[in-house]
Amino acid sequence: MAAPAPAPGLRHEFVEANGLRFHVAACGDGERLALCLHGFPECWYSWRYQLPLLSRLGYRVWAPDLRGYGETDRPRRVADYAIETLMNDVAGLIDASGARSTLLVAHDWGAIIAWYFAIRRVRPLERLVVMNLPHPGAAGPAFRTWRQRRRSWYALFFQLPWLPEQLIGALRFRAIGEMIRRSCANPDRFPEEVLSVYRESAARPGAMKAMLDYYRAFVRGGGLVRQRRLGFPAIDTPTLLLWGEDDVAFGKETTFGTEVYVRDLTLRYLPGVSHWVQQDAPDIVNAMLEAWLGDRPVPESPLRER
Repeated sequence: MAAPAPAPGLRHEFVEANGLRFHVAACGDGERLALCLHGFPECWYSWRYQLPLLSRLGYRVWAPDLRGYGETDRPRRVADYAIETLMNDVAGLIDASGARSTLLVAHDWGAIIAWYFAIRRVRPLERLVVMNLPHPGAAGPAFRTWRQRRRSWYALFFQLPWLPEQLIGALRFRAIGEMIRRSCANPDRFPEEVLSVYRESAARPGAMKAMLDYYRAFVRGGGLVRQRRLGFPAIDTPTLLLWGEDDVAFGKETTFGTEVYVRDLTLRYLPGVSHWVQQDAPDIVNAMLEAWLGDRPVPESPLRER
């Protein structure tokens, strides 16, 4: 399966926000913003299947390269990737858009930022969509088990200086493609044309360090502890949580109890789908998104009976 063609009307823009220049893939127009936050080790391109859908539904869609990624500016210090700064990036992008309402859509590291952004109420949100990243309060008990800690070993490895960059960058960043290919459920969705986008993004000077500094700032930089001390007041924003059950990084049990922390929660599990959910099963994800955004019942995954 070849990489999909760019969304009709896709634009590449640069937006000044929170003191940085962000590269943003954009389509659609209007005063309703859909802001899509990618994860590690991806870039704006991970939303290639959702950009046209959200545009068709009447949103102005922005899929930025997060700070340090792709064509966005790359500060050099670990402290520049503190979770509080990342939340301010999102606030800056929303402010720069001039939109009257915001739908925040996020996956993996983008979803860490999105959860805290909603918890801290940095800016008003119309709706929140999170994919394959548990709410930090709900996930707490699961992360105290050895099973989940084994799944999350890479986050500790990334705390080391320079060595992770060297190993991941070896052989022209082959590890980036291998990590995605080995952990996805539908390899046909990740042909060489797709994997090369992520490898080339990571290979930009300074990019790999920046990408790993997210983990360093969050763990040894104290972001995790600071946010935990602030607590997790319940989120009022209507929230859709989509979860590929074949996630190698996070067990399904990390989602249990999310309803305690999110007052208006819709949760759908996708069996046989991996961590890379919006790319692995875009048709299913898009059908769920469209139903939820249209205030219709969100279907269960058709893969459930397999």
